[in-house]
Amino acid sequence: MRSCWGSLNNGLMADNSYILPTNVLGPELSWEIVLDWVLGRGLTIVLIVIGATVLRWFLHRLIDRAVSSLVKEKRARSDHREPAPAVVETVAPGCTPEDSSGGQAKPPSVVRRRHTWLRARALEGRFLNPERQRQRVETLGSVLRSIATVGILITAIFMVGDQLGLNMAPVIASAGFGGVALGFGAQSLVKDYLTGIFMLAEDQYGVGDFIDTGTAAGTVEEVTLRVTRLRDAQGVIWYIRNGEIVRVANKSQGWSTAIVDIPVAYDESPERVISVLTTAMQELEGDPEWESILLEQPRVVGVEAVSGGAMSIRILAKCAPNEHWSAQREIRERGLTACAREGIKGPAVIPPYQGGLS
Repeated sequence: MRSCWGSLNNGLMADNSYILPTNVLGPELSWEIVLDWVLGRGLTIVLIVIGATVLRWFLHRLIDRAVSSLVKEKRARSDHREPAPAVVETVAPGCTPEDSSGGQAKPPSVVRRRHTWLRARALEGRFLNPERQRQRVETLGSVLRSIATVGILITAIFMVGDQLGLNMAPVIASAGFGGVALGFGAQSLVKDYLTGIFMLAEDQYGVGDFIDTGTAAGTVEEVTLRVTRLRDAQGVIWYIRNGEIVRVANKSQGWSTAIVDIPVAYDESPERVISVLTTAMQELEGDPEWESILLEQPRVVGVEAVSGGAMSIRILAKCAPNEHWSAQREIRERGLTACAREGIKGPAVIPPYQGGLS
């Protein structure tokens, strides 16, 4: 160390400037050689770094603009698809509706099918959650940005190594062994990211969907490449790694089904109960407050179970995604109200056994 400082002190001139001592950098190295290297290979390395930085910025900006454009397009498409009021054709008792264009009578079944079709078409765009589409597009955009960054970084490293005269073959071999070691050590992390990429690309679920992963069930609040965040019915937030999701049940894609069992007394006439409930469901379908939720008239399918002194009549309703809970409550309330109005008895309550062992 002293010899080095001594050599540097020997190179100190009277005007406090330095000359390059040959005993420090070698007899064959001089300021001219260093200057030539800096203006040649050094400048090339600087240009490579600047070019890689500019290229990364440009690609990220391009991806961000594409993502922003897709988000705005999907949001505008969702706004334009707001459901218009459904065309409802009422049929008076004993009459058949007439077509306004041709004056030809249509059977009520055709009118009902047309009503259901118009409602389904009007509601088609309502189920597209803008937040879900935005997050999905932005997550895929982050994947593209990461791929672009890694590709540019690797290319720049190899170009700089070539300018430095390094043999990149050992570097590639070391990177291969390091990648294998990293793959074994962080295979769960790699699995999470790969599963997240495929899950987003296939649109298996998104923000606003109600899913059941087996471990937890709830509404999706956030989806990333590594973790899915759920909130269950009790308000508990679950963070589930994407690699741990083997199968998922999505209850929000397309439509959902409301299932309601109305209990009545065992000795009631099933035909009478079904008739009363069918009338109540027809009234529910005609309610403007529920026509945007129910995709078709709730169907009274018949006796579902007989147990003790009770008989259960099942009602099925096809409704909008995530609306089956509210539809079930309304169907149950209207069904019980209609049965009480028509004098249909509820199931007998069997008192608990109070005696002891004889």
